[in-house]
Amino acid sequence: MIPGKGVDQALWYILGISAVLLVGITATMIYFVIRYRRSKHPVPHDIRDNVPLEIAWTVIPTFIALSMFYIGWQSYIGLRTVPENAIEIEVLGQQYSWIFIYDNDKETENTLVVPLGQPIKLNITSIDVLHSFYIPAFRVKVDAVKGMENYVWFNADVLGEYDILCTEYCGTEHSAMVAKLRIVPEEEYLVWLESEDE
Repeated sequence: MIPGKGVDQALWYILGISAVLLVGITATMIYFVIRYRRSKHPVPHDIRDNVPLEIAWTVIPTFIALSMFYIGWQSYIGLRTVPENAIEIEVLGQQYSWIFIYDNDKETENTLVVPLGQPIKLNITSIDVLHSFYIPAFRVKVDAVKGMENYVWFNADVLGEYDILCTEYCGTEHSAMVAKLRIVPEEEYLVWLESEDE
């Protein structure tokens, strides 16, 4: 599963279930307040030992929780399973910029250029303090930790320019640690990769 789509599916599923529960529980509560108010039922009914009710309020929430776990797990597996043909790029976080190193040793700062239609694997680490690499448009985020290799991947499926952020407070200039992802046609990417330009 493509990472961004899996994250979106998990979000909408959990949001949908939560909305249904909110409306259902609120409506039931309002109904009970009106239907079983003290003026109409001065002596409350005892519902202990109602086996069908106890089974229902155990099984239904369990099923809901397990279904949310399953959707989330599928999303996580999508984020961690990198296609074999992915282009690999090294990413170094430093105060206060991102360094990108390509296979041919080309190095750029705060500009990540990738070809359209390709899966991209980013091998991420930090030179100094803890950072967190985040591309909101593709719903991918991973910590950059000094001395530890981490990775994230996404499918570069839409031409354009996208923000890359650091989402871990890393010092006084943290808010300025912004980079750009540029997705370009493959021919343009190949020319750019061999050029001197950043």
